[in-house]
Amino acid sequence: MPSELLIADHDALDFLERIDTTTRGVAVLDALAEMIERAGLGVGDRLPPEVTLAARLGVGRSTIREALNRWEGLGLIRRRRGAGTFLAARVSTSRGLVPTMIRLEGEALLRLLEVRRVLEIAAVERAAVKASRKQRTEISRLCTILLAEVDAGAAWRPADWAFHGAIHEASGNPMFGQILFQLDHALERSIESPFGRDEFGLDSFPPHRDLADAISAGDATAAVRAMNRILDIVEDEIRTIIGCGAT
Repeated sequence: MPSELLIADHDALDFLERIDTTTRGVAVLDALAEMIERAGLGVGDRLPPEVTLAARLGVGRSTIREALNRWEGLGLIRRRRGAGTFLAARVSTSRGLVPTMIRLEGEALLRLLEVRRVLEIAAVERAAVKASRKQRTEISRLCTILLAEVDAGAAWRPADWAFHGAIHEASGNPMFGQILFQLDHALERSIESPFGRDEFGLDSFPPHRDLADAISAGDATAAVRAMNRILDIVEDEIRTIIGCGAT
């Protein structure tokens, strides 16, 4: 619930200083995170207006809007027409070596992973039960292609989507694939983000063979176990990158 006593805009602005740097986009996000933390703003609290933030930081309003768009894409803020911009998740600055923006991206991915886990587990469980013989063969074939792409150091994302897409199709419910595709593209990753690189998540690929084999054998329990293993590896890697340790 939003706090009953919101800090006034001008009080929060006391924690902002003008920005003079060539990397204004990152600097703006860092400055806003520091303002939020020092002003004690929490979930449900309103941020100062864009024009006021821009004037205080000495940047254009488009720079502020772009920064807030990135935060909106991470689920950190929500905008209400005619009411303003409000915090939708906890925002704080990094105290270690990890840049604030990278940590916020990682935390957003962890929240997204909670939703994805529920959907992925349901999809593989249904696929193990409902897949036709042809679909089981195709899932196994696509897994072989995917692992070969990974081993060769090639761009593996198309093969990964083909493999998981075949599983979603075999589940008998096309909504799994549609929703999971939207979730995967819901978070905007920065250019410098380690979460968008091809090497991110590589350790999660060996269990993909276990997943394919379980679905081929019609073993729903083993399929769920393999899917959980894949997601656990990704989650641990995210936590390691942002410096909060593995689960």
